Amino acid sequence: MLKRSVTVLAPAKLNLSLDVVGTLPNGYHDLDMVMQTIDLYEKITLRRSNGLSLTLPGSFVPVNDKNTAIKAAVAFFRYTGLLAGVDMTIYKRVPVRAGMAGGSADAAGVLVGLNELYDAHLSMSELCAIGAGIGADVPFALLGGTCRVRGVGDLMKALPPCPACWFVVAMPSVGVSTPEAFARYDTMGSPVHPDCEAQEQAIRAEDLAAVCAAAGNALEHCSGAEETPSICAILRENGALTAQMTGSGAAVFGVFDDETAARAALAALRPSYRQCYLCRPTHGGPRVTVRRPMFEKNS
Repeated sequence: MLKRSVTVLAPAKLNLSLDVVGTLPNGYHDLDMVMQTIDLYEKITLRRSNGLSLTLPGSFVPVNDKNTAIKAAVAFFRYTGLLAGVDMTIYKRVPVRAGMAGGSADAAGVLVGLNELYDAHLSMSELCAIGAGIGADVPFALLGGTCRVRGVGDLMKALPPCPACWFVVAMPSVGVSTPEAFARYDTMGSPVHPDCEAQEQAIRAEDLAAVCAAAGNALEHCSGAEETPSICAILRENGALTAQMTGSGAAVFGVFDDETAARAALAALRPSYRQCYLCRPTHGGPRVTVRRPMFEKNS
């Protein structure tokens, strides 16, 4: 039995908290974060091929060697030594330059899908090791769920599931460049430093109010995203327990303990923001959803 294609759903992420706690010896920022995957997915279809191609229907994301999906495929074949290829089609739904790790989700989904397509039997540890060479958020994108993440994204601790809630996410009209956001942080600093340890303990206690009380994003102050305050205000006016930017921006989200309030917030945002989503927390990373086996005769 030979698999000819697989389809993978790869979830986006939100930062329930993000703090910059120092600088590492290599010059990168030392981060402390609580990260959460959500049920907003990139859909990735992989087909066996003798070559390597990527199609992004309806997306303006460049298709070149810098694309994380192509990097992931190249890294997978290099690691496994397989003399094979893949045709990749990614239906992007996660906003770009949003701080939601859409590119990392693509890379993670490709690694998981290729592992299935070619029956490579790589462990999660091996996939994460490959992913770390592609991007800082890729190991978390592979693991998914709720995690305390430190360093540059390389130190992960899986946490119990986030307390049940709804997320309302809105993408402003302009995205944020991650390098530029960190450069501004180096110049401006931040008045916000969330208590990630308190948030971890609140998650373990299944206390959503305490999770929200400990939330925050040290990069929000210096992201340069001008629409963040107004989006946060709309979310809070409609019952959000907390509202903040995710990652280095520019997407903003609110946390709700009531679905009706969450839907009201979504309705309030939609006239002004084209990309708005109602989401729930998820408990894992990319998953294969379609398997199409084909029996082939031996020649």
